[in-house]
Parts: sequence; structure tokens; C-alpha cells
Amino acid sequence: MSVAILIPARLESTRLARKLLLDATGKPLLAHTAERALEARRASNGLVTRVVVCADCEALAEAARAAGAEAVLTRPGHASGTDRIAEVAAGLEEDVLVDLQADEPEIDPAHVLACARLLIEDADAQMATLATPIASREEFLDPAAVKVVRSDSGDALRFSRAPIPPPRDGCDPCDVPAGALRHLGIYAYRREALLAFASMPRAALEEAEKLEQLRALAAGWRIRVAVVDAAPPGIDTEEDYRAFVARRRAAEGG
Repeated sequence: MSVAILIPARLESTRLARKLLLDATGKPLLAHTAERALEARRASNGLVTRVVVCADCEALAEAARAAGAEAVLTRPGHASGTDRIAEVAAGLEEDVLVDLQADEPEIDPAHVLACARLLIEDADAQMATLATPIASREEFLDPAAVKVVRSDSGDALRFSRAPIPPPRDGCDPCDVPAGALRHLGIYAYRREALLAFASMPRAALEEAEKLEQLRALAAGWRIRVAVVDAAPPGIDTEEDYRAFVARRRAAEGG
């Protein structure tokens, strides 16, 4: 069994222009994420065989190579990061492919490996992902924070931008229900599942929620979900990036 970590990288972004090349820390944002993936590979005892940035332009490919990762140029017009990594996956031989978002420069390498191992330990699941406990009412109500409900065995039952499970039966509506989970945007796929997923038509619920993973659930796929204690924020806005730079400088004592 072997694993590849794939990082889909698109130059243009809606809320923060060219964010993956921002370099106020001394290196591009993409390089920080690639380095986290490379740390996961080093810690994997040979399980992770490669880290590949799937880039839509040469500038991102160069940043990836400078960080020590492989880079493959993909077609620029992909509708999603999943489609982008599927293009590259068609030419790979690894059994399990981890989709790591390029704007996650502080992700714990242990979490990357944990996501991959969910599929290694469960031969019947097609996909795997991670979640973390929801800590505040604001997060619970935020449509940008995707929620997930699991079965007792750890499979995903439902993903939604709405607050699920909803408070009821005498609970204060301001409370966060016990066990409420926020979905983290990292996935592991079996190679053949990823290729099949990219060719499947979008599901009605996926279109309504704008959540790709609902396509897999609508098709009856099993998605394993592991819960981790906490997860650092991704970088979506200028404010997010400034906060990331501040944390890096504080950690470096500068």
C-alpha cells in the first residue's frame, strides 16, 4: 500500500488575489503547505512515496519545486481542486491519494497521515476525511464552517453548511449540541475512486449546498471520518494571511 499527497494549486482566488504566491514570510504560501506535506512523508516510514503539487501555472510549479515537492502542470480550466488532482492521478500508481488544500500552511503532518490511514485500515471505504469539535455558537451557525454528522462506526452521514444536528428537546438554541463537528477540507481517496468521482455527474444536494462530498454520499459511498482535537485555520482572506504571518514571526522570535 502506498500513498501520494496531492496539492491542487490555482493562481487566481476570489477573496485573496494570487494568495499562494504571497511571500511576506520569506517564502510563498504554497511552499509552507508543501513543506508540511513533505514532513508527513518523512514521518510516514515509507508509506507516503511522493508529494505532488498540481499547478495551473509555471509560477506555482516553480514555488513547489523550490520547496522540495514535485510539480505537474495541469489544465487551467478545472472547476475544482478535485478535478485538478484527478488529472494528475490518472498518471500515478499509488493506492491512496490525499487531497491537501494548498492554503493550509499550518496543517499538522500527523493529521495528513491519519487521513490516509483511515483508508489503509478500512478496505471497504472509498474516501476518508477529518473533523474537529465545534467550539463556539458563532462557528456552529457560520455557513462557511461545514458541519458533519457521523454514524457510530465513524462513517459520514451528512455534511451541511446549516447547523447540524440542530438543538432541540428543551436545549437552549444558543447552545452548541454535544458532539457537533466541523468538517476539515482534507480528503483521502482510493485512486480508482478519485477517478470515478471526477467523472460522476453532480448530485442535486451537492448543487444546493455547494459541497462536493455530497456527490459521494448520494452515490452510496462510504466516507470514513476521524476526529482530531483541533485544526489551524486555512488562509482565505487578507486578514487570515496577516494573522498567519504574525504567528510565523512570533514562532521565529522576530
